[in-house]
Amino acid sequence: MRTMENENKEYILRVYGALQEKGYNAVGQIVGYLLTEDPTYITNHLGARNLIRKIDRYSLLADIVAAYFDDTEG
Repeated sequence: MRTMENENKEYILRVYGALQEKGYNAVGQIVGYLLTEDPTYITNHLGARNLIRKIDRYSLLADIVAAYFDDTEG
């Protein structure tokens, strides 16, 4: 069984790829979505808008912060 962290990573990477493929600033668009929960930040291309809605924003943000500290501790 996959963990929520792995699902989040898979989904966010797919969303990132779809945004890049369409020529958007993928990081900026994802941040905009995470801050506002406005799905129009995310393209419909490759089902990215549906994928981003499957991600629990709180758990994704927790994963990001944890990864940041994992990278800075060492």
